[in-house]
Amino acid sequence: MPALYLSHGAPPLADDPVWPRELAAWSRELPRPRMILMISAHWEEAPLAIGATTTVPLVHDFWGFPERYYTVRYPAPGAPELAARVRALLHDPGTPLQDFPERGLDHGAYVPLVEMYPEADIPVLQISMPTLQPERLMHLGRALAPLRDEGALIIGSGFFTHNLRALSEPTTPAWSLEFDDWGEHALRAGEVDELLDFRHKAPAGNLAHPSTEHFAPLFVTLGATEEELANQRTPIDGFWHGLAKRSVQFG
Repeated sequence: MPALYLSHGAPPLADDPVWPRELAAWSRELPRPRMILMISAHWEEAPLAIGATTTVPLVHDFWGFPERYYTVRYPAPGAPELAARVRALLHDPGTPLQDFPERGLDHGAYVPLVEMYPEADIPVLQISMPTLQPERLMHLGRALAPLRDEGALIIGSGFFTHNLRALSEPTTPAWSLEFDDWGEHALRAGEVDELLDFRHKAPAGNLAHPSTEHFAPLFVTLGATEEELANQRTPIDGFWHGLAKRSVQFG
C-alpha cells in the first residue's frame, strides 16, 4: 500500500463543492486497503496510545458549529488485528504503549474518511502522536512501515498550513501561499532535512504553523515511505478558507 499525508479539513468540509469530490476520486485511485491506520493532528498522547479496537462513538472535538455536525456517524469496524501488529512492531523497552479502548476517531480521522470511504466498511485504528519532534515521528513511521505490505493504508492527517488566528483576510494570506510553495518544492526534491527543520528553513514557517501538530503527521508518513519518496503524487492542492489543503501520496 502507499502511505498518505492529507489535509483533513474541518466538519464543514462536507459542504464544500469541490474538496469532498477530490477526496472521493483519490480513494477510487488507491488500492483498496484491508485496514487503515490513522495518525491525526488532534490526538497527542504520550506514551503512544492505541485507540478503540471496537466501534465506539466518534470524538466530536470541536465547538461552536451547527448541531448537524455533531450528529455525523462513521461506524467503521474496529481493527484489533492491526492494533496487535502495531504493538508487535513497537515492542521495545524504549517505546512504551498504552490503550484507550473508549477513544473513538476524532475529526482529523473521520472527516476525510467519510468522503473517501463512505461505506465505513474498512477497519480503522487510530493511534496518538507521542511527540511533535519530527525526527522521532519519522522513526515511528519507519517502525510502522511493514504494515504497508500487510494491506494497511497509513494516513498522516493534518493540514499543510494551519493558523486560524491569522486568517483575517478574505483572500489567501501570503504566509500560506509562501509556505505551500516551499513545501511543494521540498517534497518533490525529497529534501527531508529541510522538511525536518521547517520552522527555520521554510518562509513564514512560524506563521504557517504557530504550533506544529498539523504538520507533524507528515513525518510519520515520510518515515513509512522514505525509500520511495521519489514515487509521489499530489492528488489535492489549492486552498480552503486560506489554508493550504495540499495532500500527498507516497509509494
